[in-house]
Amino acid sequence: MTVLLQIDFPSTGPFAAEMTQAFTPLAESINQETGLIWKIWTENKDAQEAGGVYLFDSIENTTNYLTMHCARLESFGISNIRSKIFQVNIDLSKINHAPL
Repeated sequence: MTVLLQIDFPSTGPFAAEMTQAFTPLAESINQETGLIWKIWTENKDAQEAGGVYLFDSIENTTNYLTMHCARLESFGISNIRSKIFQVNIDLSKINHAPL
C-alpha cells in the first residue's frame, strides 16, 4: 500500500533560499526514515505556513514518522500542526503522471 502524508503548520520562516540553507541537514536525514519514498517541502510565506507532502510504503511507517515528526516540531515550539493521511490510488495516479 502506498500512503500519502500531508503536514502543515504555522511558520514565520525561514522561506525560500534561507529555508534550503537552514534545513538541508534535516532534509538529508529524512531520507533515512523507514519506508519514505519521497518528500515535497511546502511553504507559503504570505500565509506564514510550511510543511510537506510525503509518500511512504505503508500506513505503519507513515504513522510512526508522523508521531516522531510532530514531537520534533513541538520541541521546536511549533503548535497547531495539521496532518492528513491518504491511501493512494496508484492506477489513477499513474494516468496523471504521478512518479510512482
